[in-house]
Amino acid sequence: MILTVTPNPALDLTWRVERLVEGGTHRVDTGAARAGGKGLNVARVAHAEGAAVLALTTAGGRVGGEFAEELAASGVPHVLVPVAADTRRSIALVDETLGDTTILNERGVTPADVEWAALLAEVVDRLPGARVLVISGSVPPGTPESLLPMLIAVGRDAGVPVIVDTSGPALLRAAEAGATVLKPNAAELAEATGVDDPVDGARALLGRGAELVLLSLGAEGVLAVTAADLVHARLDQPLAGNPTGAGDAAVAACAVLYTEGERDPERILRRATAWSAAAVLMPLAGDISPRWPELEQQLRITRPDPASFRKDPS
Repeated sequence: MILTVTPNPALDLTWRVERLVEGGTHRVDTGAARAGGKGLNVARVAHAEGAAVLALTTAGGRVGGEFAEELAASGVPHVLVPVAADTRRSIALVDETLGDTTILNERGVTPADVEWAALLAEVVDRLPGARVLVISGSVPPGTPESLLPMLIAVGRDAGVPVIVDTSGPALLRAAEAGATVLKPNAAELAEATGVDDPVDGARALLGRGAELVLLSLGAEGVLAVTAADLVHARLDQPLAGNPTGAGDAAVAACAVLYTEGERDPERILRRATAWSAAAVLMPLAGDISPRWPELEQQLRITRPDPASFRKDPS
């Protein structure tokens, strides 16, 4: 089973417009509402592809009620820890002419200490049945810095690989706490490490304790970096669509393969890149296109010179 933890869930609201005009008024069809947050997107993708999953997160307030209702209808196995604060919202505005997506993420309200303790207790209780622990997404402002290391520690103590997708200082804390796999994008990596070169930045995370870094490079594909290997995967032509769930699909692919005992970075990279690309083709985060096997066959896999990713100082 894949156990996912989403510290800062959101009710994802998506509207599609023919062309997004700054400062303009837009008439749109009815939008889509979906229980989201990165860990839940991971669980949705893995569940749809036949993996056993259990999604743990919080829900509260009026928005949390709508969130819980949609999640129940989705069929994804889950446990919701009740909290007093309203579940946040995330708004995606998809420009169908440009193929761009503008996202407005509410920051969220941090649960009380007793509510965090209830979530942690659920993780501890469910870990004996898990083969992988995924901790994915942002944390609300004011979240104790100890939360993420504690979650990673309970996974490691249970002998379960821990995959973490987060950003900012939490990314460094995750590496230092011994996360098995980290999945930042290039901007998140540079912000957290202060290193502009993506390969050097990934190796900085390895030096802090991670075993594998899956680095999203947007249209340039994905890098898999370990202490002994550097592998790059990309499509010849980038895909147009909604990229908001692409990173979550990559994490789902990694988690599914880890439950099967796969540890080869190239094989993990192939599947993660294919599922990431397949997510771009879908209108909502948490879904991937059934074309993913075809996309996996089209990937260009190389072991590049690390210097090729360094920015030209000029």
